[in-house]
Amino acid sequence: MGRRYEDVDVSFVGRFEELHRVAYRAAFAILGHRADAEDCAQEALARALVRWRPVEPYATAWVARVATNQALDRARRSGRTAPLSDTEAAGRRSADPLDDRRRDLVVALRALPRRQREAVALRYLVDLPEADAASAMGCSLGTIKSATARGLDRLRAELGPTWAWED
Repeated sequence: MGRRYEDVDVSFVGRFEELHRVAYRAAFAILGHRADAEDCAQEALARALVRWRPVEPYATAWVARVATNQALDRARRSGRTAPLSDTEAAGRRSADPLDDRRRDLVVALRALPRRQREAVALRYLVDLPEADAASAMGCSLGTIKSATARGLDRLRAELGPTWAWED
């Protein structure tokens, strides 16, 4: 039997807008497509609602993590992040350089081990403080720091030292 609206926790309703913004921002940073980012945000919020009581203390970080993982999975399934040979990449570059950078970032993020990928996404795509990211991942502050540092090192090695969002 599904939940009725009256059964929805008031604290979830009160935080819905904030959580939606976080989830959407995380998904859009990866996907670059509004409709896809909205779908990921909605899925993250639906999952949060079902698990609200245990998730509530760190809801912002938890929703960001779920939305990030949803976006990465969606990008992989859609083929937008399929690795290209140098010849294919030259022929498939878009008119918008930001699309190309986003695709390169998603490919590099997908190549990271799960913990590093989640740490980097929570810290830099969602802009969560280290303590919130550690709470969402269920690890210590030291673990989040080392996972983030290792993940960034691997991204720099993959993307190159001059890779940036802007020209």
